[in-house]
Amino acid sequence: MASLKTALYVGACMTAWMITTAKMDIIPKAENVHWQSVDFKTILIWTATPSDYTYTVLYSEDGGNWDTNPDCIQISDSECDMTNSLKPFDRLIFDRTYTADIQTEPAGINYDSDHDEFPHTYSPPFNPYRQSEISAVNFTVESVEETAVSINIIDPLTSIHEHTKQLSIRDILKKDLKYKIMYYKSGSTGKRDVTSNSSTAKISNLDAGQSYCFMVAAFIPSRAKAHKQGEWSSQICTPGHKSPLGELSLGALVGGIFILIVVLIIIVTVAVLCCKCCRQKKTIQQSSHSTVV
Repeated sequence: MASLKTALYVGACMTAWMITTAKMDIIPKAENVHWQSVDFKTILIWTATPSDYTYTVLYSEDGGNWDTNPDCIQISDSECDMTNSLKPFDRLIFDRTYTADIQTEPAGINYDSDHDEFPHTYSPPFNPYRQSEISAVNFTVESVEETAVSINIIDPLTSIHEHTKQLSIRDILKKDLKYKIMYYKSGSTGKRDVTSNSSTAKISNLDAGQSYCFMVAAFIPSRAKAHKQGEWSSQICTPGHKSPLGELSLGALVGGIFILIVVLIIIVTVAVLCCKCCRQKKTIQQSSHSTVV
């Protein structure tokens, strides 16, 4: 009898476990979890089968306690803006690595309920300070000498605010932020680049009167190779200041000289022919006058 009760108990437990497992299999667990971050606007993205279930996102800093993102509690979307939760204002304090936990739950469930019975999906670790991509910058080029220009770079703004101030990437990265400037002479394939520690740079030793083209990208050498450089900017070219003769190509110059020579030959030939005709006419007139006399 005892063995029969044991068998029934084990069977009931197995049945309950199978039912629970079957239910868990049909709950749309978050998958393909990844981070997308540009200029420190950081979005957590995932995919899931459409359903009536919702998602709550928690995050942990350097393996510490879990905090809930207040903007992503029982949401039906498959993304969560983590920008305000991950604020890397200063490297010494906010150079931190974060992990997110996406919890699946039935819509309308009491938020204080035990969520352990529902699926959890953990994100890969992410450090905005070291991994957020930097967008293309805007800049201006100003001639300061015949052979030098000044590059003035506008630090991109981020989505992070400190009190009422919207922070730039310079406010966050500080001395870690540098800029790579690539330039070349118009019509040339030889490119040169320099690195500036600030948002202004002077490029010297340029050929006077020549047109040069410039591009700029944020550069953070303290980062891993894949995240060191931001997106290249649009290209800006300076106007050249050549003399009219210098603007002509070699072929055009040779052609112009040839035409000039031909014109000179024609002028000289016409002049010679005119002189010859005048002499002949004068000779005939003199001959006629002698005959009459």
